[in-house]
Amino acid sequence: MIQEPPDTPEIFSLGDLIQLPESLAFLEWEFLGASLLNWGVAVVVLFLAHPLLKIVIRIVAGRLEALSRRRPGRADEVAAQLLRKTKGFVVLAVALWVASLTLGLTWASRMGVLAILAVLVQLGLWAAEVVSWLLNRYRDRHIEDDPGAATAIGAMGFLVRLVVWSVILLTALSVLDFEIGPALAGLGVGGIAVALALQNILGDLFASLSIVFDRPFVIGDFIIVGDHMGTVEHVGLKTTRIRSISGEQLVFGNSDLLSSRVRNFKRMDERRILFTFGVQYDTGYDKLKEIPRIVEEVVETADNCRFDRAHFAEFGDSSLEFEVVYFMTIPDFPAFRDTQQQINLELYRRIEALDASFAFPTRTLHLHVDSADAEFRTSPTPKGA
Repeated sequence: MIQEPPDTPEIFSLGDLIQLPESLAFLEWEFLGASLLNWGVAVVVLFLAHPLLKIVIRIVAGRLEALSRRRPGRADEVAAQLLRKTKGFVVLAVALWVASLTLGLTWASRMGVLAILAVLVQLGLWAAEVVSWLLNRYRDRHIEDDPGAATAIGAMGFLVRLVVWSVILLTALSVLDFEIGPALAGLGVGGIAVALALQNILGDLFASLSIVFDRPFVIGDFIIVGDHMGTVEHVGLKTTRIRSISGEQLVFGNSDLLSSRVRNFKRMDERRILFTFGVQYDTGYDKLKEIPRIVEEVVETADNCRFDRAHFAEFGDSSLEFEVVYFMTIPDFPAFRDTQQQINLELYRRIEALDASFAFPTRTLHLHVDSADAEFRTSPTPKGA
């Protein structure tokens, strides 16, 4: 015995509940599978739902703003800002979906998919705004104590937004009934090909992440890379920009920068200074013994420095050489130059008061003249010669 298939359930339509008089019978004419009455009802619902949704959003945002005025900086303020930034196409897509429910058509249910995609896009935009708000709040709290926070914030913002939009994309594909597994496999194969083609760019990208998390230097540090030196101005995803002491901007690839020897002077706790000077060879023994003590007194009275040692180091070609070592207790370079100038001036005064003299390059020539040659040179020249 063959059973008949069950009857297909009828789709509910709001217009079917309305009984029309014979004078309006033309409204029962069908257009694209629905009567003109149902289309009219859908249009009315659309024109009512669209402004109503906007009004609801404004009311909720206003209430949240009122709450946030009591305690600024809370989540209420952020939620109000997000609602104010709701895109118009999202409101329109939701209103179209609500209006399509009154048509009672199977294909009209696809408007629900459109509304879901629009809401997903809006969620992505909201998530990006929340990430920016959190990172900016962190930067404002830590930028004074940690200048590298700006570098970390830029990289973290990029990574979080990348993750957010990747999730949104995969969710949208799932809503559209795509098989995510094969898509991910295809993305993996394509990612390998892209990685091979863009290995230099990706190398700089991962180097930037290494700079952000390992922090060999941050914005504001004075560094030396090879023969170049300057202050770090910007650490990007591909390049790092440094302002040299002569004024021009130096641009380094991040991977090249990390493969070089980087000297970070900003993290110097103190500066070790070694300098030499020489006195003349005719300086007496007692004066030579006195000079290291004078140097120690001069250095200890100078600003921001700690004396280490002073020695009569060697016999030079034209001077008796002294070697002096001291430490600057602050790393500031202009302060070091000021202190060195103070030491030089005071040392010059003390050496002069000791009745000694600083050496300068000299050379002594010894001339030997034979007696016969001298007699010839001093004899008168004969006439007519």
